[in-house]
Amino acid sequence: MKVMHLLPSLSSGGVEQVVLELCEGLCAHGVDNVVVSAGGSMVPGIEAAGARHITRPIGKKSIFTLFQVGKTARLIRAEKPDILHVHSRVPAWVGQLACKRIPAAERPSIVSSFHGFHSVNAYSAVMARGDKVIAVSECMREHILQNYPQTPAENIIVIPNSIDAAKFNPEYTPSQEWFDKWYSDYPELKGKYTLCLPGRITRLKGAPHLAPILQHLRSKGIPAHAVIVGETKKGKEAYREEVQAGFDKAGVADCVTWTGHRKDLADVLCACDVTLSLTLQPESFGKTTLEALSLGRPVAGYEHGGVGEQLRQFLPAGMVPTGNTQAMAELLEKWYSDRPVPVTPVPAPYRREDMIQSHLELYNTLCKK
Repeated sequence: MKVMHLLPSLSSGGVEQVVLELCEGLCAHGVDNVVVSAGGSMVPGIEAAGARHITRPIGKKSIFTLFQVGKTARLIRAEKPDILHVHSRVPAWVGQLACKRIPAAERPSIVSSFHGFHSVNAYSAVMARGDKVIAVSECMREHILQNYPQTPAENIIVIPNSIDAAKFNPEYTPSQEWFDKWYSDYPELKGKYTLCLPGRITRLKGAPHLAPILQHLRSKGIPAHAVIVGETKKGKEAYREEVQAGFDKAGVADCVTWTGHRKDLADVLCACDVTLSLTLQPESFGKTTLEALSLGRPVAGYEHGGVGEQLRQFLPAGMVPTGNTQAMAELLEKWYSDRPVPVTPVPAPYRREDMIQSHLELYNTLCKK
């Protein structure tokens, strides 16, 4: 079996990580994987997994990207994949249009993965046109059914993103050397009630909500300290400055630490007391919150999207009405002296082997047609 994955690039991000994990798992099962993207820092990982990477600018939102349609059609005819798996909207358009230029008998089956709650319009509808459509959560399936009724319900398959249960489990703990360096780098965190907000620095993640939460906890004499873990991508610097200015105005800037991107997220999640999800827009899945839960660490989050699904299953006490910072602050005040323990270990279908097996079964179904 050969699978060709199309996505914009291979820099850091949730979609990119899923494609890397798929390549690792599928290659281990003898599947030939070809990844087509504009490239990025994760290409060596893709190649180390045993997949091939072909550099093509198929993800830019530009009319000039249409020039890639013919080239992609020729690439598909040369590679002869059984499955064309599209992971983003622009590459999906390129892939769909390319397949129309290929004789029907030579076309691969098309699988599309809905990794996010895209704006509902004709542009996004391309993701609902695959022979099979993967939803990464039940709420994503409902989103597709509600907004793209032309997609047959039987064509939508729920395959959640996954975690590495060998690494993210309640027995995992950072080394003493790691803790020594952590507190050497961030001495302000010693003895504090640390609240971790992971994720790239974007408006979606809700970092400004930390200000009233920290104000409330400090007013109660609780030494709360927020740890914002994530990359500030080019073009998002002004937003980070805006958030920082809000912390300054609220008088909580001294109890916020920005770590930037970290490759040791499992250790950071273990070191912090609570992991937060403060997104006002629902997340399609919420991988980092699932990783924290699987480590046995408490998570408090707004009760919608994929994070809400996780909390209902693993830690209902962590669910907070969406956008209600007062309720979040009061919950964290309660947890300061009595933190709950989530249900662990994380069961199927959230384990890495479950995700890989589900993709294999789906691909095999299409190959037998």
